[in-house]
Amino acid sequence: MPRLKDQALCIRHLDWSETSQVVVLLTPRYGKLRGLAKGSKRLSPSAVARFSGGIELLTLGQVVATVRPTSELANVTEWDLQHDFLPLRQDLTRQRLALYAADLGHAMLADHDPHPETFHVTHLFLEELIGAKHHATQARCLLHFQWALLQDTGFRPQLDTDVHTGNAIGLHARYWFDPRAGGLTLQQAGNWAVRHETVELLQDVATGQNLDQADTAAVGRANRLLCVYARSLLDRELSTMRFVLDHS
Repeated sequence: MPRLKDQALCIRHLDWSETSQVVVLLTPRYGKLRGLAKGSKRLSPSAVARFSGGIELLTLGQVVATVRPTSELANVTEWDLQHDFLPLRQDLTRQRLALYAADLGHAMLADHDPHPETFHVTHLFLEELIGAKHHATQARCLLHFQWALLQDTGFRPQLDTDVHTGNAIGLHARYWFDPRAGGLTLQQAGNWAVRHETVELLQDVATGQNLDQADTAAVGRANRLLCVYARSLLDRELSTMRFVLDHS
């Protein structure tokens, strides 16, 4: 059975028994990994030594596991906690944003499909959220995260050319977004209206511009656009999306 060792973010978990857990881990080298951590909740010295006292949601650690070809679940044998992101559990808004990031990564990625950039931007987002005390800063962090994840998974929105005609989009007071085609268009029918301020902001995100002076309302609209775009791609609404749509 292949043995793997890697850093990992816990993006989902549930109790398997009184002493064991089923976990979903996001790793840079092995992608999304589902595993069974037998004995991870035991409090014996040997169990605590192997699992740092359990695997918690939204924590970073080093995982050791074996992959069994006859099972969908890897056998998680060790977990060394490296970062508990405790401040995120002490603030409801930041916790909800972090849970949305975990949910979106879980939904957008296939098992065992490595996306080291998604691991990196998710880890960075959680780190930035700890220091983001104000709503405007949190919203900017979220915008960077959503854009980076969509780009890394191959769904970067097309902003420069009309997705229907291929022509340069030009400057307009209002655009429309076609979620099926994945970008902007000047054709209104059946598409979502988007303000030019939102388009300009997303273009700044795409080119790595500093958003510290960005209009908070425009950041909120951009976050909602990317969120509903992800919802359209998944063909379902994640439970954590409602917080982004209602409060960003």
